[in-house]
Amino acid sequence: MRGVVVSGKAKRAILLLVVSFALTGFSGALAQTKEAEGHARERLIGAWHLVSLGEVGADGRVARAEGLKGTLIYTADGHMSVQIMYPPAQSSLTNDYVLNGYEASFGRYDVDEAKHTLTHHVEGSITPGLVGKDLTRAFRFSDRRLIIQSARADERWQAVWERY
Repeated sequence: MRGVVVSGKAKRAILLLVVSFALTGFSGALAQTKEAEGHARERLIGAWHLVSLGEVGADGRVARAEGLKGTLIYTADGHMSVQIMYPPAQSSLTNDYVLNGYEASFGRYDVDEAKHTLTHHVEGSITPGLVGKDLTRAFRFSDRRLIIQSARADERWQAVWERY
């Protein structure tokens, strides 16, 4: 603005105002981040449906399996349940988690918000080898979705869940 003269006192007041707004915005953003981190456990609570499940490649891309259906439930009192049904073409699939094309387990869970991990303490499962195991998973939220991956280096899978 041409022709406007601002005194030194006015300049200091404007600078103080700008710094005050900047600090307020920064501390507000920090408070929101801490609040979001502090409520990760609460965000888990509820019922989720499976969007995708796949193998994570060395390049970070996920090769998604087709035709799966699943439900994941976290309760406020610390219980969890997961069920995934594979398509008929994979009905004979069996591994550490799946028996004849079906995956199901239940138990308790804990959340480590600082590490962004949750641990499923398996009390019951369709695959007996999981009973009594503690399965630690890395998790993150993206919009309305919950993304879970194994925390084990030898397992390279990713499950994406969305709220019902």
